[in-house]
Amino acid sequence: MQPIGHPEQAAVARDLPSCAANFEPLSPLNFLQRSAVVYADHPACVYGNKRWSWSESAELARKMAAALVAMHVQPGQVVSVMAANTPELFFAHYGVPMAGAVLNAINTRLEPATLAYIFEHAESPVLIYDSAFRDQVFAAIKLMESKPPQLVEFNDHTLNLALDKVDGVISYDAWLESGDAEFAGYLPADEWQSISLNYTSGTTGKPKGVIYSHRGAQQLAMGNVLAWDMAHHPVYLWTLPMFHCNGWCFPWTLAALGGTSICLREVRAEPILEAINNEGVSHLCGAPFVLDLLARAVADGESLPKGRTIKVMTAAAPPTAATLRAVEDAGFAVTHVYGLTEIYGPAVVCSWKPEWDKKPADERVRLKSRQGVAYHVQAGLMVADPETLQSVPWDGETMGEVMTRGNATMKGYFRQPDATAEAFAGGWFHTGDLGVCHPDGYIQLKDRAKDIIISGGENISSFEVEDALASHAAVALAAVVAEPSQRWGERPCAFVELHPKQPAPSADQLISHCRERLAGFKCPDRIIFGVIPKTATGKVQKFMLRQLASETAQ
Repeated sequence: MQPIGHPEQAAVARDLPSCAANFEPLSPLNFLQRSAVVYADHPACVYGNKRWSWSESAELARKMAAALVAMHVQPGQVVSVMAANTPELFFAHYGVPMAGAVLNAINTRLEPATLAYIFEHAESPVLIYDSAFRDQVFAAIKLMESKPPQLVEFNDHTLNLALDKVDGVISYDAWLESGDAEFAGYLPADEWQSISLNYTSGTTGKPKGVIYSHRGAQQLAMGNVLAWDMAHHPVYLWTLPMFHCNGWCFPWTLAALGGTSICLREVRAEPILEAINNEGVSHLCGAPFVLDLLARAVADGESLPKGRTIKVMTAAAPPTAATLRAVEDAGFAVTHVYGLTEIYGPAVVCSWKPEWDKKPADERVRLKSRQGVAYHVQAGLMVADPETLQSVPWDGETMGEVMTRGNATMKGYFRQPDATAEAFAGGWFHTGDLGVCHPDGYIQLKDRAKDIIISGGENISSFEVEDALASHAAVALAAVVAEPSQRWGERPCAFVELHPKQPAPSADQLISHCRERLAGFKCPDRIIFGVIPKTATGKVQKFMLRQLASETAQ
């Protein structure tokens, strides 16, 4: 680690303290103020047949902030919002922190028990939610032991739900209208103040609450601009859940650029392609399953606009070679990123070099499937021994744990000091992911530490086996986990979803397909066909697959 600060600098700076004229706490809220003036009439948010300009969006945010203050929400308290990718959640990314509160955007697919835990752990005095999730919310409230939050319910105009009013539940429209449009809202006095609270998926226990600062959110929002080479006025389609890492901070990025959010309630091929064709979409994000949706739609003959490129940012496990090739042939330019909730979403990017454009297609795909280098706003990224913190050789082969540090790193876990200290051991954030570092300094994930398969003393990367399976034309999605083996300790077990319009291969045929591409010991012993369980953000739920593989192992 490089030393921070030079001893002689302190003397130079001693007589020049910061003041109001030369220091402003960093916050993405400033982006809204600027766009509300500079791009006052430019569309900020589109949903169905409704449109809001940047000046109208700023007014709605001020009303929301004023309405929360009128409810006696105190600075630093958490306001929870449970919504799909609708304008209410987009505006909450400004309205809630402008009230001095902390935004908690909640995964809409969570079961009542986990929702109840989040409401209690976050101590939210207010919950704003979509009426489509009323049953989940009410079931969670019944499970709470502490005082439940005040409920504010809105009805998505595109659903036309006919629901009865419930005593004690405030109507969102009337509540928002009660807010003072002239309320200026609060900016943080300290950029280290919290702006949001995001809960991890909790696949191995209770979800952890990850706290973001105003500073970190502003930094990652601008990091998106640099990493993706974004120009002013992008038209961004919400195929990524806004509840996931605050939509990778893109609600704030879009304000910085005077962009337009195209809200999308459901991630399906038809509305995605409709928005691309009718709204002039220029950018979208998502897990690899979004790329797969696009690839399948194009293969089925869906048309795309000619003569323009749509930029796609994808994360999670690396996209398969087959999927990357299909979507890029269809006119999508894919940028591969890597991140976690703890680092505000994407903070590592496969930064593309012009000379790579001249390489053969297979080589370009191989390069793009790597996770890459740190965002501009991160200070460090390395693959290292988790015990010694010594970097592994840059040989593309030696595995270690991926670690990162810098401005786009969480403040810590909410009310979990021990877990925070463990995650930040040695001055680095320990991701729990295993990877290698190539000679050019680009990292590549090989597996989650918990997902690596150790067979007869040999490490097998589940990613590598999944990529081999996915290269078969009939395979839509593959997930590989360890299953117990008396002889080898563990062996790969593969779960496979098939393309409905391709001839279905047998398990033996797929295993033979893998043997043509992998060393024999890496090939799966079993193939299980069926729908693979996924989270709301499209990540495969491997803990469920590991349990199933263990229960059915011979």
